[in-house]
Amino acid sequence: MVDSRLGHWLKLLVSLMLLLKTQGLYVGITYVKSAVAKGAVCLDGSPPAYHWDKGFGTGINSWLIHFEGGGWCNNVTSCLSRKKTHLGSSKLMGQQIAFSGIMNNKRPFNPDFYNWNRVKIRYCDGSSFTGDVQAVNPATNLHFRGARIWLAVIEDLLPKGLKNAENALLSGCSAGGLASILHCDSFRALLRMGTKVKCLSDAGYFIKVKDVSGAPHVQTYFNEIVTLHGSAKNLPLSCTSVLKPSFCFFPQYVAPQVRTPLFILNAAYDSWQIRNILAPSIADPLGVWKSCKLDINNCSPLQLKSMQDFRLQFLNALNKSTNSSSRGLYIDSCYAHCQTETQEKWFMEDSPVLGKKKIAKAVGDWFYDRNPFQKIDCPYPCNPSCQNSGLAPPNNPEV
Repeated sequence: MVDSRLGHWLKLLVSLMLLLKTQGLYVGITYVKSAVAKGAVCLDGSPPAYHWDKGFGTGINSWLIHFEGGGWCNNVTSCLSRKKTHLGSSKLMGQQIAFSGIMNNKRPFNPDFYNWNRVKIRYCDGSSFTGDVQAVNPATNLHFRGARIWLAVIEDLLPKGLKNAENALLSGCSAGGLASILHCDSFRALLRMGTKVKCLSDAGYFIKVKDVSGAPHVQTYFNEIVTLHGSAKNLPLSCTSVLKPSFCFFPQYVAPQVRTPLFILNAAYDSWQIRNILAPSIADPLGVWKSCKLDINNCSPLQLKSMQDFRLQFLNALNKSTNSSSRGLYIDSCYAHCQTETQEKWFMEDSPVLGKKKIAKAVGDWFYDRNPFQKIDCPYPCNPSCQNSGLAPPNNPEV
């Protein structure tokens, strides 16, 4: 009995030591106070913020700009709630955050980007950095200024070395992964000619499909976001000139026109999309999907059939976005959401593998033009390297 307890505690100690070793470092916050005068503010009117770990060695003129994720707010009520969290106010953001995964500063855990300038832009506007409404209702004091935040942060970083960038990668997770697609070409335009610029969207390829009740839940939801935040004028003109602005919040209608090299990393059974787009609570009032959404191993045959159908719809929506040899594609069959920010998914001994490559290696090879990578995994449950807990990552509220 004592031996088994000792063994248990030793395993916990080893796990903790490994976590501390791979966590990278904690990076302090920078507030862009000058942005307030430009109206580039969070939902509550506080200044935007980012975390920057300076590059070193051969990476001193290379920049990774990473959008934080965390869902959206689609009406005054949800935005007022969000305003009281770090996703709506920089006053409530932690002074330091851990950089791990693609943000890690250690070569064994982040082989291609460890010594770059790594910047994480904090997310506090609720519109994937697309909103811009001048008027502020004094009754709510809500500011919808996501697009201004994006520009203010870049303007702050340019004189700090971004203007001299030789390599630049715009990335993001979830709502931040959507932002990296929507702002991909404009990011390239903000940098000097000759800079090698590419974009990476992690779990940001949200698709327009009906939920299990047959309702267009996500289409309605995205339309409300675009309308509330005044996002239309900041969405890619190549899309809004031919489609309704709310359609241009869906990557399937934007990505085919993106001219800058783009890497799409997504789970075909994206756990956030399964929970919130395929089977949102409003479409499942009896909670039949609750256990399945928590763990794919709990899904009934009928639920798995719905998820396999979702995968096919996802691949169909992705089809036109793979029309260029400059595109990267890593679509695994894991039940996951966001795979660049967590060390265990990005680059560890037991990280997911597709085409004999871990995510970090595939992205690095693609960025440096060592090898192209466009692969789609076989259907679930064929990939034994997946860690299919389906547990929600932090900062991704349900819709």
